[in-house]
Amino acid sequence: MNIELLKLLSKNARRSEEDLATMLGVSADEIKKEIKEMEKKGYICGYKAVIDWDKINTASVSAIVDLNVVPKAGFGFEEVAEKIASFSEVEAVYLMSGVYDLTVVVKGKTLQDVARFVARELAPMETVTSTSTHFVMRRYKEMDVLLNNAEKDGRGQLFI
Repeated sequence: MNIELLKLLSKNARRSEEDLATMLGVSADEIKKEIKEMEKKGYICGYKAVIDWDKINTASVSAIVDLNVVPKAGFGFEEVAEKIASFSEVEAVYLMSGVYDLTVVVKGKTLQDVARFVARELAPMETVTSTSTHFVMRRYKEMDVLLNNAEKDGRGQLFI
């Protein structure tokens, strides 16, 4: 496994095999073979574009939902995390250290859609003991990519 190749792909998966080969000092055929092998082994799980949805006129809302759960005997947090991950509204699920056990990223068309999903699907789950929902107001960086938000928010400026 070539860590440097993985780093280059994580920054820009659209680079050609020829460009990657030049950057790493190997042949394009070696790059192609290595990428195929890393995909087969599950090191590379997929390719995804980073979209600045705020620039596109699509109504959507994201929220970070922190959960406390009671892990099932013999399964730990795996079973509940897999069930939560199966919902189409869920973009990500993370096992956390600290105050909360799981952090879930949820997407919906409106604040109400997200709130309904949390209230009807997540909160009532047998193993969930509490939820805390935080709505995303603005994205500045996602998947290691800075988003070029045209509007500047003046609240961060200090006037003396």
